[in-house]
Amino acid sequence: MTNFLIISNIVLWLCVIGLLFVVFALVRQVGVLYERIAPAGALMIQQALSVGDDAPELVVTDHNGLIDISIGAVSNDGKSQLVFFVAPDCPICKTLLPAFKSASLAESNWLDFVLASDGNASEMTEFIKRQQLQKFPFVNSQKLGRSYGVSKLPYAVLVDEFGKIASMGLINTREHFDSLFNAKETQVASLQDYLEKNTAS
Repeated sequence: MTNFLIISNIVLWLCVIGLLFVVFALVRQVGVLYERIAPAGALMIQQALSVGDDAPELVVTDHNGLIDISIGAVSNDGKSQLVFFVAPDCPICKTLLPAFKSASLAESNWLDFVLASDGNASEMTEFIKRQQLQKFPFVNSQKLGRSYGVSKLPYAVLVDEFGKIASMGLINTREHFDSLFNAKETQVASLQDYLEKNTAS
């Protein structure tokens, strides 16, 4: 009987220790998920440009060097412009391309969509072909990324029809895409800004 109690206590303690390891692993995983998806709005990072500023206006060529594309200019047709910065070696960028394509269909009446990157031209061509992005203007320009302060990917900038930055930020989910559109509609830079203003009031 005594031996049975000792063995059962040892087994119980082993289960408790194992459970502690499982809880620790779950806590770490929750932390990783939180970093990826929170907060719900596009993540603003410290940079020289701010929402409401005049967008840097550039004329850049597409990845083939054949077509001039105007970025950040006042629109002639009343449309805004979304520039989505991606890279062939960015896994999150690839997972968000279906959301980008879906948004381009849903918002095409008021918004033009442009993809931007910085890298080897042949890699860009292969990336475009593999991801079926042929119908979108695709810019390959270091200057464009520097002008808009892009330091991490995937990143998006929404320029309104007046050439002003309506919203911008890191994009990790489809909800982040939607938050850019909501920011323009509500005249609030980001969800974080919205919550801060309402808390203050």
